[in-house]
Amino acid sequence: MSVRIGVEEEFHLVHVETGLPEPRADRVLEGLPGDLFTTELQQAAVESNSGVHTSLDDLFADLTGARRRLDAAAAAHGLAVVAAGTVPLPRPGGVPPTAGARYRRMVDEYRKVADEQLICGAHVHVDVPDRDTAVRVMCEVSPWLPALLALSASSPFWLGGDTGYASWRTMLWQRWPTAGPAGCFADAAEYDGAVRGLIDSGVISDAGMIYYDVRPSDHQRTLELRISDSCPRAETVVLIAGLFRALVSEARRRLEARPSARCGTRHEWLRAAAWRAARSGLEGGLVDPRTCRESPAADVVRGLLDKVRPELGAHGDWGTVRTLAEQALAEGSAARRIRRTAHGEDLRACTDLLMAETRGGGRGHRRLTGPTAMDFPPGRVGAKDSRTRPARVPGR
Repeated sequence: MSVRIGVEEEFHLVHVETGLPEPRADRVLEGLPGDLFTTELQQAAVESNSGVHTSLDDLFADLTGARRRLDAAAAAHGLAVVAAGTVPLPRPGGVPPTAGARYRRMVDEYRKVADEQLICGAHVHVDVPDRDTAVRVMCEVSPWLPALLALSASSPFWLGGDTGYASWRTMLWQRWPTAGPAGCFADAAEYDGAVRGLIDSGVISDAGMIYYDVRPSDHQRTLELRISDSCPRAETVVLIAGLFRALVSEARRRLEARPSARCGTRHEWLRAAAWRAARSGLEGGLVDPRTCRESPAADVVRGLLDKVRPELGAHGDWGTVRTLAEQALAEGSAARRIRRTAHGEDLRACTDLLMAETRGGGRGHRRLTGPTAMDFPPGRVGAKDSRTRPARVPGR
């Protein structure tokens, strides 16, 4: 039986005419179902939650449909949605946080870190049979996550300036005390004990503030990828989802014959590799988990394809994922497209590009290819519990 996947996408809300972030999430979300769309920490961002799927085609149709629906709701208020790690232009005076005791506590405690949380990510959930498996797999897949970050990189600009990074969102995100590499734990009990210790320390207030690059869900039998920028093109999200599912499946298959720890599982190596991916995207070198040395991004991505080819084939994803990966390598990252637009025109044109790509402009809403079946609980991927928002789990 194939393994189902689901996606949470975060979007910026921007004014259609100015391209500036607009703190009007509550207005845009009026009339949209709360189990599919919800708020984030900042009022200029919203989140969509896909259904759970076995087929990449079905996931693609879900994502593009949700984007069209959200964009139409935003357009009714003179706004548009942008799927990218950051937006190029800043809003003078900043963006106010979303109302609620939890968000207010976060703003009061983390100050500038929370004030500048004007970033968006794409999160992929993959089914696992239990939390022990999720925790062990988390360690196994971590060395390859920087390659997925490089594929997603879409945030070269921050507050109107070129940061020199492909994913500046990553650098902003890693300022939180529990962001970055997850580390390795023997089982769920050890992991949960570490989380309780962080809560007891007062550094974080709840388990929803565990912002590791990958983490086990505390309310579903899933492992959640969190390292990726939001992606202007839905095809990129599908590519990352297909690769992450294959990585999880491959790790589960070899857990019985687990190799001894190499440099690729060490915290300092994982953090350095993520920095390299955030700096370079697909346009420079990445740290290759097979050698722990720098290699061209194309070699690392193709090495990942080779590693998980049996799992991609088993899910019926090989043709789709290989094609999307080669297209990404040929065209470069979203960060490259954004920079090219800025150099040819200006930052306002960058926002226009991101709005168009987010709604699928010019690319059509084609099928991908090839379906791919598991054990998610029924419902939608982002369904959360009442500790945070109605019907949702503590997120951010």
